[in-house]
Amino acid sequence: MATSERSARAGLPAFVLHRWDWSESSLIVELFVRPLGRIAVAARGAKRGNSELRAVLLPFQPIAISLTVPRRQRRTDSAEAEPREAEVQTLRGAEWLGGAPLLPPEALFSAYYLNELLLKTLARQDPHPTLFDCYAQAVAALATTALAASEQEAAVLRAFELRLLRETGVLPDLAHQTLDGQPLTAQRRYALRPEGGLVASAGDEALPASVWQALERALRDKGPNDDELHAACAAAGPALRASLRPTLQYHLANPRLRTREVWRDVQRLAAPAPGRG
Repeated sequence: MATSERSARAGLPAFVLHRWDWSESSLIVELFVRPLGRIAVAARGAKRGNSELRAVLLPFQPIAISLTVPRRQRRTDSAEAEPREAEVQTLRGAEWLGGAPLLPPEALFSAYYLNELLLKTLARQDPHPTLFDCYAQAVAALATTALAASEQEAAVLRAFELRLLRETGVLPDLAHQTLDGQPLTAQRRYALRPEGGLVASAGDEALPASVWQALERALRDKGPNDDELHAACAAAGPALRASLRPTLQYHLANPRLRTREVWRDVQRLAAPAPGRG
C-alpha cells in the first residue's frame, strides 16, 4: 500500500518566475530554486492582506524559501524503491534576501522574457545551479543597464540565451565547425543552425570567426560575473540575435513567446501615426 510522509527543506535560494490564482486566498507559484531547478509550490493564504508571503513573492527579487515536501511511494515489488516527490510542493515560508535593486519599468519586458525562456525550456525538478547564478547576474545587470544604451540591454539578453543553450546541452563549441570539428577559418563567416550547429554562411545573420571564438572564450570563463560575455555579445551586434533565435525557437517547448508579442504590440502603439510627426 502506498505510504506518505512529510519532510522539510529550508533556506533555499530562489526567484519567482510566475504565479497564478489557486483559490480565493492561495497561489500556485513557479519558482527557480538553485539546488532544485524549476518547481511549482502551493502558497497557501498568500493572497490574504496579513500574509507575510504577499510582499515577498515578487519576481526578480532574490528570496530564500522553506518547503514542506509531501512524499508518495507507489506500490512496487522492490523494497528499495525511492519515494516519488509530488509535483506541487507546499511553501512553508519565504524571506527577501535583499541586495538587489528594483528593476526600472523599461527593463521589465526583458526580465519577463528571461522568465519565459526558463519556463518553456527547463523541465521541473531538474537542477541547474550554474544557470541560476547566471540568471541572478542577468537580472542585476538589467537593473543597471536599462537606463544606458539599448545595445547593453540586448547584450545581457544574448548572453543569457547563450548560457541557457550551453547549460541545457544544445549549444555546440563555438570555436569549431560542428559537422567536422575543425577550427573556424579566420577569413570566413559562420551562422548557428538549429540542426547543423555552427556552419559557414554568407547570410546576414552570419558572424566572423573571431566573434564566435570570443563568445566561446567568454562562455568558458569561470569568473564571478558575465562582464566578458556581455562585452562579446555587444561586439557581435544585432546579427547574434538573428543567429540565435532559430536555435532557441527550435528547442523551446512552445516557440510562441508572449513577451515578444506584447513588446511588438507596445511598439506599434507607441509608433507615431502616419502623417504625424
